[in-house]
Amino acid sequence: MSLHSPSVATDEHPELGLTVAAMARRLGVAPATLRTWDRRYGLGPSTHQIGAHRRYTPSDVARLEHMRRLVMGGVPLADAAKAALSTDVAELASVTTLDVDDAGATESRAGGGHVVSIPGGTPAARGLARAAMALDGPACQDIIDDTLDRRGVVWTWDHLLVPVLAGVGQRWAQNGTAIDVEHVLSDSVSTCLGSRARAVRDGVNIAPVLLCSTKDDLHSLPLWALAAGLAEHNVSTRVLGERVPPEVLAHSVHRIGPAVVFVWAQIPGQADAHDLLPLRSYRPAPLILVGGPGWSDPLPDGVGRVTDLTSAIRRITQVVS
Repeated sequence: MSLHSPSVATDEHPELGLTVAAMARRLGVAPATLRTWDRRYGLGPSTHQIGAHRRYTPSDVARLEHMRRLVMGGVPLADAAKAALSTDVAELASVTTLDVDDAGATESRAGGGHVVSIPGGTPAARGLARAAMALDGPACQDIIDDTLDRRGVVWTWDHLLVPVLAGVGQRWAQNGTAIDVEHVLSDSVSTCLGSRARAVRDGVNIAPVLLCSTKDDLHSLPLWALAAGLAEHNVSTRVLGERVPPEVLAHSVHRIGPAVVFVWAQIPGQADAHDLLPLRSYRPAPLILVGGPGWSDPLPDGVGRVTDLTSAIRRITQVVS
């Protein structure tokens, strides 16, 4: 999914090093965690200019990444810090790059061991994957919230959340591990996106926008992504969530009279849009939209399809604004 985002200021400058915030995103930890490591173990940024924040040099980055790998491998934190400080990192530092812009990063990692494969992943995506693998929910939420603030919902969904969710899902499919990682990550994603969606109290729409998944679908994160994206346009939503039977959806439509009903289906061939046609009999009739790869073709008249988050937001805002 493509999105043309306005350029934003970055706190990453290769000639100066990484700020605490940039380093936290890279490692997948909270900024407060880095400050604790600095205070407790002496693993802090080593450059400082008058009137400017301290920054992490390539050597600092190499030490912290080495420490992080040891911790992810089960080494106690204090021992990992001691090993990082005593290790000659000249060779590691020589190949450490300081990424200026998340959107321009192309580094990828193999998916073996304790690493989630994120081909072409941004630094924030790699940091989020590391935080998820460490089962560090607060750090996951810090990275997601920071990216939402800087980039917005669509960019965050396309370039941060989808790649990491896909990488964790692939790891689970390949070797049956990372179920706990997926739970922590999914909870963090829904928490961050949900808080954005719920922040709209008095939206521009008089009639609500109703979002749900089909009766057999366990996926709700795309719904929260759409709800959060609509919230950026001050559109309020009602999210019914996963596994909503047609009769329950019909009862909800009858009760609240939504302007738009959006239904998600994930598994190919899973859903039949003809089940939604009875919703057209209510007055005023809602716009019915479906998304996801689970819908059988062709769609009946009266049911529209959106293929990505951007088009879904655009289509719905045109109706309710």
